[in-house]
Amino acid sequence: MELTKSELEIMDEFWERAVPLSRSDLLGKENKCWKDSSVHILLNGLLRKHLLQEVGVVRRSKTFGRTFEPTVSREEYYAAVIFSHKNKPQPEKLLKALMERPEFTPEVLSGLRESLKI
Repeated sequence: MELTKSELEIMDEFWERAVPLSRSDLLGKENKCWKDSSVHILLNGLLRKHLLQEVGVVRRSKTFGRTFEPTVSREEYYAAVIFSHKNKPQPEKLLKALMERPEFTPEVLSGLRESLKI
């Protein structure tokens, strides 16, 4: 279920904005890597992969357009990608490798400890 660069960029827009978006909303983004003519195809592909769902309709000038929102969070997507491979990593070793990364600040580790309390 890995995404192409363009699909991932579209999903990043949904995850960052955290509100339903239409095709026109995506076309208005600057510095995008996809072509305007391919947004429809990309959105339909993400719908087929069950990563987006249609949530409504919005009027933009004289036309109406569907709005979409993600069905999974960014973290859920990456977890699914990691564990979708044939040779799945061992969770304990994966967590250890993640904790050795510089992104794991003392604050992050403290929050993680709290989350792991059962």
